[in-house]
Amino acid sequence: MQPISFARSFLSKGLSKSVGRASVASTVLQPAIIIGVLGCAMGVNAQAAVEASTNNNPTNGLQLISLNADEIADENDADNLSNIADMLDVADEPDDSIDSVPDESALTDDADDIDTDIPAEVAQVSLNAISPETLKTFVAVVDLVRRQYVDAVNDEELFSNAMSGMLTKLDSHAEFLDAEAYENLRAFTEGDVGDIGIKVNYRPEAGYWVVTEVIDDSPADKKGIAVGDYLHQVDEFKLDEGRQVNDVEQLLTGIAGTQVDIITSKAGRRKHTTTLQRNNSHPQIIETKLVDGIAIVKLPAFQNNSREKLLEGLINLNAPISGILLDMRDNPGGVLTSAVSVASLFMDDTDVVQVQARQNKSRVLSTQGDAILKPLPLVVLQNRYSASAAEVLASSLQAQKRATIIGEVSYGKGSVQSVIPLNDEQAVKLTVANYMTAAGKQIDEIGVEPDVTLSGNENTWEQQALELVKTRALDSGIRFVRKNATKE
Repeated sequence: MQPISFARSFLSKGLSKSVGRASVASTVLQPAIIIGVLGCAMGVNAQAAVEASTNNNPTNGLQLISLNADEIADENDADNLSNIADMLDVADEPDDSIDSVPDESALTDDADDIDTDIPAEVAQVSLNAISPETLKTFVAVVDLVRRQYVDAVNDEELFSNAMSGMLTKLDSHAEFLDAEAYENLRAFTEGDVGDIGIKVNYRPEAGYWVVTEVIDDSPADKKGIAVGDYLHQVDEFKLDEGRQVNDVEQLLTGIAGTQVDIITSKAGRRKHTTTLQRNNSHPQIIETKLVDGIAIVKLPAFQNNSREKLLEGLINLNAPISGILLDMRDNPGGVLTSAVSVASLFMDDTDVVQVQARQNKSRVLSTQGDAILKPLPLVVLQNRYSASAAEVLASSLQAQKRATIIGEVSYGKGSVQSVIPLNDEQAVKLTVANYMTAAGKQIDEIGVEPDVTLSGNENTWEQQALELVKTRALDSGIRFVRKNATKE
C-alpha cells in the first residue's frame, strides 16, 4: 500500500457550497498509533499528513499511510504519494517536454520527521476506563436491533455501521472506508471525481426536489433510490425552491470514494436517511483552448498529473500565448502538492500554504524550480464551489499579486484529512490538520475574496474574465513546444 495524502474540499456553505479534497506524494513511514476499540487492538503506522481534499462535494485532504514501516516509497514511482507533514520527499522529474525551459521543480523538505507519538494523557487511557454501563448499553442496542429491527441485519453490518457512526460524529469529514470507497480514493489521485448516480429537478407542483434519473448499478440504485423519490436534504443542507440545479449537483458530487448522507421519501411519505459513497466515478479532463491569443485552461480538480496535463494542453495549442485565464470554478480541491506544483509554474521561491497539525509547529510548502509560465499575465476565475487546494493556489497567487482573482468568494475549506489503511481493503479517514494561507490567514469557513466580484449569469463570467486578461496581454506571445519538435 502506498501512502496517499489528500486535501479535501467540498462542504457546502450558505446557499450553495459543496466540494471534494486531497494531497499526495511519497514518504518515509514511521510507526505511530495503537487504536483500541472495544477490546480489538489494531496497530497502525501513521504520520500527520496534509490535504487532499468530501467532502460534501467534489474535493478534500487525505493521506494513505502504509502499514509496512520498514518500507520506503520509491522516489521515481509516479504513483507514490508523499506525506505532506514530511513535506514531500519526492521531486518532479526535469520536464524535457518544454524547449529550453526544463522544470526541475521539487517539493522537498529536509526537516526531521514529525512526532506522531500519542499524547501521554491519551496513551494512558485504557479500555477499562470506558464505563461498564456504556459497554453494556452498546451490547444491549446491538441485541435489540438483532431481535426487533424490521429486516434481518448481520453483525458485520452492525459493527461496520457503528464504526462509521463513531467517525462521522467527530466531524463531517471523518469516515470509515470500505474496499470500494478506499480504492476510489486512491483512484482519485489520477483523476476521478464521483457522484451517487442520480439526477434531480425541482418540481413546483409538488414543492420538492424529485429524482428524475437513477443510473443502473450506481450507489443510489443499489440502496433503492428510485425515480420519483423526493430529495429533501444532502448532508446538513436542506433543499428548497431557492436552490439551483447546479447547487444540488455540487452537493451530491465529490472526490470518488467519499460519502454523503441524503434524506429522501417516497412521494412525501416517511423520510429516510441513506448514506451513500460517491463511487459513480468519472475522470476529470483539463480542457485548454485559445481565444484571441489567450489560453483558457479549465482545471476541474488537482490530481498527481495536473501540472503535466496543464503544460501538455498549452503545448498542444501549437500557437503563441499572450496570457492565461485559469478557470477553477467548481474545483473541489484534491492533491495539495499538485496545487503547489501548479503554483511553481507561475511563481518562484514563494511560500504557498501553511499546515498546522495538533502537536507540531506550522509547516510551510513553497514553490520550487523554474517558473515556466511566470512571464504570462494571469487571471483566475473562481466561484463558491472552488475549495481546498483551489483556494490554496488562488490565495497564494493573490498574495503575491501574481494574478487577479475574479468571480465570487470561494467555498472556505481549510482542514486536512489523512486516510489511514487498516488493511488492504479498509481505511479510516480522519481530520489531522488545518491549513492557512502562506501569510497565516484563515481559509476555513471564510474562503478567498476575489479582487473583482462577478454576479448574475455565470455563463457570462468567462467572457468577462477573458476581457480582463486581454488588457494585460503580452504584445508578442510565447509558444510552447516539445524539445524533440525543435530538432525536426
